[in-house]
Amino acid sequence: MAHRSASGGEFQLGLAEGTLGRGAGIFGDKFSMQNYLTFVIENRRFLAYGLLFTMVSSFGHTYFIGLFGAEIRAEFGLSHGSFGSIYSLATLGSGVAVIWLGRKIDDVDLRLYTALVCAALVAACFFLALAPGVAFLTLALFSLRLAGPGLTVHAATTSMARYFGGQRGKASAIASLGQTAGEAALPLIAVALIAAIGWRLTWGVLGTAAALVIVPAVLWMLKGHGERHRRLLEDPPAETARGGPSGRQYSRREVLRDPRFYLILPATMAHLVILSGLFFHQVHLADSKGWSLTWLATCFVGYAVAKVASTLVSGQLVDRLGAQRLLPYYMAPTGMAMLALAFFDHPATALFYMMAMGTSTGAWITISGALWAEIYGIAHLGAVRALVQALLLISVALAPAAMGWLIDRGITMEAIAVICLGLGAACTALLYVPAVRASNR
Repeated sequence: MAHRSASGGEFQLGLAEGTLGRGAGIFGDKFSMQNYLTFVIENRRFLAYGLLFTMVSSFGHTYFIGLFGAEIRAEFGLSHGSFGSIYSLATLGSGVAVIWLGRKIDDVDLRLYTALVCAALVAACFFLALAPGVAFLTLALFSLRLAGPGLTVHAATTSMARYFGGQRGKASAIASLGQTAGEAALPLIAVALIAAIGWRLTWGVLGTAAALVIVPAVLWMLKGHGERHRRLLEDPPAETARGGPSGRQYSRREVLRDPRFYLILPATMAHLVILSGLFFHQVHLADSKGWSLTWLATCFVGYAVAKVASTLVSGQLVDRLGAQRLLPYYMAPTGMAMLALAFFDHPATALFYMMAMGTSTGAWITISGALWAEIYGIAHLGAVRALVQALLLISVALAPAAMGWLIDRGITMEAIAVICLGLGAACTALLYVPAVRASNR
């Protein structure tokens, strides 16, 4: 079912009629692990680039930095709210920087762009390891947020969407497994290293590993990229702009004038905003629930398993049904996770919460990876995604500060979970505004 918006384009909300009642109707004959394996074998090196680059982005993600929160707050004498505010300020700055730096991927050779982003990430790790005071801490966090979830994720996801055309759902899904691997392994590694050598030396080890292992590997994986880019220019993939006139390629300025953009954007951000706030304050969450930090870190394995399963399934669903049709449904597990946090304290709740959040995250990855290319085309995809990534970072920046402010004022994590539930519901409801307008025309 497609609903025409006031702008003249289409935003598809309904699943194809009857597909839910026809057994394998949604998946068709194409849904199989063999389909994935064949795709991976044929494109193994470039997919490995996306996978490894998203994995190394974990160094700058909230869930990872949050593991160092107690040590950093103790060393610099920061409260939950003040540390959250510093983190939010750094994230806001990185979001603004991404608007300009992210669009350069449309103009700069991907190999050079990758090398520069890697250098920034390595430097950021050492900045944090050596931070002498709050001002330098803020700069280090800015660098980590910019190079990690800002530019490494941007480079990987933009590349998968640009060069894989009609198979961008699977490509985005496979590339995202790198971040999933990081989420499964890095928390336990970080907790062990912090206990053994302290938080500063841990960041020094991470920077050294990135410089000596990750950087050479991703550059090797881009070998032959010049030929890939030449083929794209000579024979661009046929684009079906499901949200607008077929074949239209939107510039960033045109996107900003499109009413659909402002109705769709909140739904694409809500889950990450909630996830960022809760992961940043995960130590406090564990304390308030009576869970050990080791147990919560172990539950990241459940988060990763659920995320992998959701990513692989949604990757093929995106290629078959389109990201726009799936967008209204991906946050349902997030809502279930918030209900669990609001009403239960048993340690098993932590595992359920993490797996539910992982399910939504996996779906979000593939949906967001394909959504903007579906709606606005690939000609200016780097600039469009840079805008979205910047707005996402800015929105995510508010969550740690807001939650820290609430925690400092005695608001319980249960109440915060209810607030998050309402936020997700409100953002999802905006997706139905175009349908309401269309029905009144």
